[in-house]
Amino acid sequence: MKKRLLVIDGHPDADPARFVHALARRYIEGAEEGGHEVRALNVAELRFPLVASRADWENGNLPPDIQTAQEAVAWADHIAIFFPLWLGDMPALLKGFVEQVMRPGFAFVERQGKLHEKRLTSRTGRLIVTMGMPAVVYRTYYRAHCVKSFERNILRFVGIRPLGHVLIGNVEGSAVARAGWLDDLFDFGEAGI
Repeated sequence: MKKRLLVIDGHPDADPARFVHALARRYIEGAEEGGHEVRALNVAELRFPLVASRADWENGNLPPDIQTAQEAVAWADHIAIFFPLWLGDMPALLKGFVEQVMRPGFAFVERQGKLHEKRLTSRTGRLIVTMGMPAVVYRTYYRAHCVKSFERNILRFVGIRPLGHVLIGNVEGSAVARAGWLDDLFDFGEAGI
């Protein structure tokens, strides 16, 4: 089944040599080969301020790049989010982007005395995370805390159903390992997952 896929490249460094960018490009190539419709957002190229107060988050002006991002999220059936692990978490710029995009009224609606209404329930998502350490260390010793938090506290909170995640460790490793990951991401894109 053909899908509408949104690829969010969350690496804050726009340098095309970053491996996250190569993974996102390969996913897009696979998605196009699979006949899916694809839109892409590169967070490093977007312009938006950080949310500084609750009032700003709830009622502040929506920057044009964030409005475009919200339109892309609303359009998508599946969202693939790529980012490097920095100090055990997503980079600050990606977190700022997520805070801007997932505003009340768009991603969820608070209801007095009831659970919030999830506004993005028809979508699925997948996190693709690179790191310098071995992925097995992050998964077992650190319990993949950032990834689990992102899936539970952001994606599920607004109704996006996680389809799992891809942890790519030893990112500075061998060219053979990198080629294997690039092939895997092509396959994920082609399958639309």
